[in-house]
Amino acid sequence: MKMCNRRLAWLSAPTVVLLASCAAQATTLARMSLAKMSQTAKVIVRARCLANATARDAGEIWTFTSFEVRETWSGSVPSHITVRLLGGKFGNLTSTVSGIPRFRPDEEAVLFLEPTSQGDFSIVSWEQGTFRISRDAVGHEECVTQDTASIEAFDPATRAFAATGIRSMPLDLFRERVNAALSAVVGRHP
Repeated sequence: MKMCNRRLAWLSAPTVVLLASCAAQATTLARMSLAKMSQTAKVIVRARCLANATARDAGEIWTFTSFEVRETWSGSVPSHITVRLLGGKFGNLTSTVSGIPRFRPDEEAVLFLEPTSQGDFSIVSWEQGTFRISRDAVGHEECVTQDTASIEAFDPATRAFAATGIRSMPLDLFRERVNAALSAVVGRHP
């Protein structure tokens, strides 16, 4: 009996490692280029977070973040919008979803948005479509950093993982690149 238990323990350890590695590979993030994201988004805005609220809808917990739109780079939106993202804390329940950005009041970001059927917005490719605005310490120039800048993602072109997100890019240069991507699409203007 002891020999049988040892064999089962020996066999189960590799099985656990195999299953764990399969689960880890199941959640890969394919990088979306700035051009593709610019062309996919129906709306691109520079916005300031005002507040967060959570609620249940269709059996899920959602976080609703209200933003003041500071600039509209593409599309048309009112001066205040709400972004709906899956997950959050509701009562004593917490729902966490990997890849979903969260915002703090007064924080500014450039957001690549798509309208939802409920009349609010979602962020294109979640963290990939979120670019936080900060000021550099030296010249106090505004810069953007993509939420996924430090996360290694799978690049289908090279078939390898790499951290290639945008980090500390001057906001003016970032806007130029977005405008260039939008200009490449026939009939769409920033």
